[in-house]
Amino acid sequence: MNPVFDENFPDPFVLHVGKTYYAYGTNGDEGNVQTLHSQDLVHWGRDADALPELGPWALPGKTWAPEVLRRSDGRYVLYYTAANQDPALQCVGRAVGTRPDGPFADRSREPLVCQTAQGGSIDASPFVDRGRLYLLWKNDGNCCGKDTFIYSQRLASDGLRLVGPRVRLVRQDAPWEGPLVEAPTLWKQAGSYLLFFSANAYYNASYAVGYARCRSPLGPCRDAAENPILKTRCRAVGPGHASLVRDADGRTWIVYHAWPPDAVGSEFPGRVVWLDRVTFESGKPHVHGPTCGPQEAP
Repeated sequence: MNPVFDENFPDPFVLHVGKTYYAYGTNGDEGNVQTLHSQDLVHWGRDADALPELGPWALPGKTWAPEVLRRSDGRYVLYYTAANQDPALQCVGRAVGTRPDGPFADRSREPLVCQTAQGGSIDASPFVDRGRLYLLWKNDGNCCGKDTFIYSQRLASDGLRLVGPRVRLVRQDAPWEGPLVEAPTLWKQAGSYLLFFSANAYYNASYAVGYARCRSPLGPCRDAAENPILKTRCRAVGPGHASLVRDADGRTWIVYHAWPPDAVGSEFPGRVVWLDRVTFESGKPHVHGPTCGPQEAP
């Protein structure tokens, strides 16, 4: 029954390696990058800080939205948002490790991407398509009265450098999105590219998840008419910053955070982790949730 992890763990991302699911979350009392592990997506145990030391360019305290890429050579790249020293904006870095649970090390003197003229860059999400690597992220324009866009760009084969053209996929142009779009995750289903993203104010019930259908990882993309597809319901307030994962039987699940209804915006317990099924009907994703009662487990 939801939530599946009833402690502060914002911006969850889940990576399935072998028989284990690894979850990564925004900084908390446990360190810069919180981590969990599970054998079934339902019962979770805490692990150590995956990024005990930030890159030389970064300041502590705002390490957000980590996601991990498994490279073809068996190593792992952690993409994370942190406060840049100069200019003082949120920017995206990368760190390398030999295990999915870390520790990861970032020895770069500069962030991977930091759009200084657009408010900075946050919420990086890797995507692999037919051996090619891509990175998606959001410019942090809402920090300073600017538009927000979800960007996409090719990554070099080592996952450590951006190459090729940079494109805009979606922006905040629908009423439900409010002042921003963020938290992208790209998913390929039966040959179609589906871009999931969150929008509106993360600290209240307006936060929700929608999607766009894309022609390729570099677009173009078009918002779905039925957005949002995941929104406040029962005990899940402001659900968002979702990631998708397939279980061992090939079923698709959406992992996301939400506020408890009696603690919206509160540090304790903070945003907790929810899990629901996703099915695809006529090419459209259908989220079976938020589910506030018992449901069939993975």
